[in-house]
Order: sequence, then C-alpha cells, then structure tokens
Amino acid sequence: MLLYQITFYLSIFIILSTVIPFIRNDYWVFRVFEYPRLQKLILNVLLLAALLIFYFPDDLKDITLAVVLGLNLIYLCVKIYPFTPLAPKQLVKSTNHNTTHNIKLLVANVYQDNHNSAAYHQLIKNCNPDVVLMVETNGWWEAQMKDIERHYPYQIKEPLENTYGMMLYSRLQLADGAVHYLVEDDIPSIEVNVSLQSGQKVKLYCLHPKPPVPQESPTSTERDREILLVGQKAKNSPIPVIVAGDLNDVAWSYTTELFSKTSGLLDPRRGRGFFNSFNAKYFFLRFPLDHIFCSSDFSLKSINTMNHCGSDHFPICVELQYDPKAEMINEEPEATQEDMELAQEKISKEN
Repeated sequence: MLLYQITFYLSIFIILSTVIPFIRNDYWVFRVFEYPRLQKLILNVLLLAALLIFYFPDDLKDITLAVVLGLNLIYLCVKIYPFTPLAPKQLVKSTNHNTTHNIKLLVANVYQDNHNSAAYHQLIKNCNPDVVLMVETNGWWEAQMKDIERHYPYQIKEPLENTYGMMLYSRLQLADGAVHYLVEDDIPSIEVNVSLQSGQKVKLYCLHPKPPVPQESPTSTERDREILLVGQKAKNSPIPVIVAGDLNDVAWSYTTELFSKTSGLLDPRRGRGFFNSFNAKYFFLRFPLDHIFCSSDFSLKSINTMNHCGSDHFPICVELQYDPKAEMINEEPEATQEDMELAQEKISKEN
C-alpha cells in the first residue's frame, strides 16, 4: 500500500511538473520545472511501468492516472525528440575543407571558487580554439590566465567578484569590442566583431545572465530580457552572428525557443544530442545550459562537451564554418507575429 501511494503521488508530481511551465509566469517556481525534461521523461516511464505491472489499473482513478501519464510521456518525447539524433539537423554538417572560413569557440564556466586553473590551460591546449570565452572569472582568474595571452593577443576582459565576470581571448582579430550592461548594472555582456582568416567579419555576442533561482533572482524577467535583447540585435545584424555563453536556460525552454525564432539563429545541438553542460558533479541533474547559436550562413564542423576541470560546468567546444551556401539548406527558425509581439513584451517588461 505504501509503495502504491508513493507511485501515485510521484505520478501526480511528474504530471504537475510538466503542466506548470505552461503558466507563463516569470517567478522561479514556474520556470525551474522547464529544466529537468529528460529526468521527467525517465521517471514518467518508470512510474507508468510500475503502475501497469504492479498495480494494473482497475478503477476509474487508476485508469485516469495511467492515461494521463501516457499522454504526459508522449508530450515529453515530442519535446525531447528535436535534440536526439533521430531528428533533422537544424545546422548542416560542413563539407568544405577551406579552413580560412572556420572559427572554433570554447565556452567555459570555470566556477569562480574553483582554483584548478592548470586544467583549463590543458583544456585550451587540447581543444586549440580560436576564441575562448570564460565566465565566472574574477581577478584571480585573470592573473592565472595571463600566460595564454601570448597565443591569444586579442582580449576583452571584465573580471568581477560577483560570479558574473567574463573574459574573452582570441587569436583572430577583434574589432569594435565593447562590454555592455544590457539589463542589470552588475551583469556584463560582450559584443565584438571577429575577423576570420578569410577576412570575413562575424558578430559575436557573449552572455551570462542570472538564473531564476531564489539565491540569484526570484524571477526570469532579467534573464529573458537580456537573451531576447541580444536576439533582437542578432536579427538586425548585417553580418553573420554567433551568440555564446552560459545562458542559464535550457535549450528547450520557451524563452530559448522564442529567442531562436525571433533572432533566426540556429542551434547545432538539434538533431545531434543534448550536450549537457551542467551539472558536472551530479550525473542525474544535467541540463544543456551553455550554448552556441549561429546564423543560417554557417555550417558545423564539430561540437563536443569537454572534460570538466573542477567546475560544476562541462566546457563546450564548437567549430563552425562560414558557408553562405548552407543558408539554402539550413532549417532556419521563423517567428510568427505572435512570437514577435511576445518577445517585445518581455523585452519591455520591468521586474
């Protein structure tokens, strides 16, 4: 009887955790249930199996629960499907061997209190990126990464002690770089033009907004505004665009989907996998929080989740190729008028 009650109430919880994100409220309680979609699916499967095998439904209550769990499972499968290898790839694989059009980016949330800087030096050596974005970096991290500056002569650094510091290193030429505080006075972002070896300029935006959790921000309002503001900038850019960083939002959330639609930017994970970057310390609590999006005139050379270096995040290394021909093949997301109005409403919203 006790096991049945546990199964019953856990089933109700899983169903509610799927329904709650439909409530478009910015308060963290409504947003946090967007994160563990894969975990919910696995639990849903186990609970439905337990209900059918051990407590075969024989009354209206149990039959209703089994049916709703089944529908919940179908919904979760449909939402997860785009991030599996079974789905169409949103960003096509590159077949061009002209490396002068390539850009390899490494995105690493180092975890400010982590002092394993040697591991990041080794990571950069192994990954050999053209551009390195490090977030949660303070003065200590700036000093520790001094040695890489001879290999990465172009830098934009904004070290802070509030866990939102940001440092960008590049061996490709940077121009018109600036640090912006788009939404909050203590949360920086970077905007810069990167010149590929071919001479083609690419607009790079680097972000790390606050997550909607009680100890950081009770709502997702500021995070959503910053993400969508950058999406608006990306849409209006006359040159190719890359957006990178720890967005503190999962790839399938309605905010990230709205960002993708209104910006027209593509997610290289779609059709390839989750590439979970957080939490590196707990295998059962992993989500794709670190992102690299690009405009439809790119193709993908490679995408990898790297070994973690003492942080609670796995670094992400992505190599893209500027490839105008790919624009005709890539599955560029499109926004409806309703999407555009919703994005503008969220950008204009005050907390």
